[in-house]
Amino acid sequence: MELNYIQLLSLVITMLFVVALGLYSARKVKSADDFSIGSHSSGATIVSGTIIGTIVGGAATMGTAQLAFCVGLSAWWFALGSGLGLLILSFFYAGPLRRSGLETISQYLVFHYGKAVGPIISVISSLGIFFSIVASMLTAVHLLALVFGITEVLAAVFTIAIVLAYVFFGGINGTGLSGIFKVGLLYITLASAGAISFKAMGGINGLAATFPSDPWFNLLGEGFWLDIGNVISLVVGIISTQTYAQAIYAARDTKAAATGSLVAALITIPIGLPSIMVGMYMRAHYPDMLPINALPAYVLHNLPDWLGGAAITALLLASIGSVAGLALGIGTMISRDIIHELFNCTGAKKLLWINRSCILIITTLSALFVFSNMQSLVLEWNFLSMALRGVGIFIPLTIAILYPGKLPEKAAICSMIAGVAASLLGNIFYPQYNIPLFSGLFVSLLVAILGIAIKTFFQNNTGSGNSKIRIHPAAK
Repeated sequence: MELNYIQLLSLVITMLFVVALGLYSARKVKSADDFSIGSHSSGATIVSGTIIGTIVGGAATMGTAQLAFCVGLSAWWFALGSGLGLLILSFFYAGPLRRSGLETISQYLVFHYGKAVGPIISVISSLGIFFSIVASMLTAVHLLALVFGITEVLAAVFTIAIVLAYVFFGGINGTGLSGIFKVGLLYITLASAGAISFKAMGGINGLAATFPSDPWFNLLGEGFWLDIGNVISLVVGIISTQTYAQAIYAARDTKAAATGSLVAALITIPIGLPSIMVGMYMRAHYPDMLPINALPAYVLHNLPDWLGGAAITALLLASIGSVAGLALGIGTMISRDIIHELFNCTGAKKLLWINRSCILIITTLSALFVFSNMQSLVLEWNFLSMALRGVGIFIPLTIAILYPGKLPEKAAICSMIAGVAASLLGNIFYPQYNIPLFSGLFVSLLVAILGIAIKTFFQNNTGSGNSKIRIHPAAK
């Protein structure tokens, strides 16, 4: 599948513009704070752009079309679940997180539950986020190899290079500006692809005549517990993810934080529908093709040349933007919560380059991991990633947000460890039906409730009174 001159020119011009945005953002980066949270100065537009630039990636586009090619409408759950998670983040979590004046979820929980939780949270979050990077890296490598006819190794090298241009120098501002541009380009190109494929299929009547209603038009087509588990994993995963919290921390105030995440939710929810339409169109006309190639193959052969080139660029940016944003989240946690805290590494410029180095290492490791999983389903990695992030962090974080001071420190640590352990055991013995997610959340909640009950019992019987609610100095 080769690009013609018009498509290639469109792709090159668009990519150069994105690189220019990254380099432009670098002018404002003088320290680690500028790089990771923009010195708490981002407006709602940059906040929403940062979130969208990460959540609307290869999974929301190529991965959704891939799954729609296989099962139909239930592929929409990724966009629906992501949007629901961002809505909850906006209404209940954005304000308290931004008011804390911190930089990472780990710092927030350390403040509430003590230093012992820091390494646990960083490891759990980094491992979970890594698998989302793998998913987006998978789509980027497939796309570059398909369009340019290059080897997977060379495609991975190009992906890493573009990620560095995307976020390496500009940090959070580079991710936000590029995210705004990317989502605009995606909406134009995917809306066009969805409308053209819908018309070509003969509208609703043509689709109904081609596909049976179950599973193709059933939102629960993969099974009730599997699909519901997937959407729950997305909700708890998004709320527990450093990358999205980092966009909240970067906001200039609580209003910008809440508005930015709300706008991101409203933009994310419909983004999956055109990809689903294209995936089903390709299934009807080319049932033997590789599902992961459904969306890029369609836009190259069915859109006008100039728009097809822009669409390929948008898909590439979707994948690479997610890799960059998620890698930035891990890099910030490693540099701030591990290297800075455990090894007492100080100095703004030193931490800045440690963060950048972490992004390079993480991106390279994800590319190496992808080579042994080239034919896997993209969304499976994302659902696994979200579940891993949420089972150990979601319950203690939610209690700290909504009921600060209620959960004892030791109970919080036990809740985190028990949630992850239950999830891993569930994955070993019952890998189907999202048992790992449900078991992890249930056990984590049970341990937390038990800890609160024991604390309340001793307070009532010893007359010690309620614990004081901590207020971080940055919030005063």
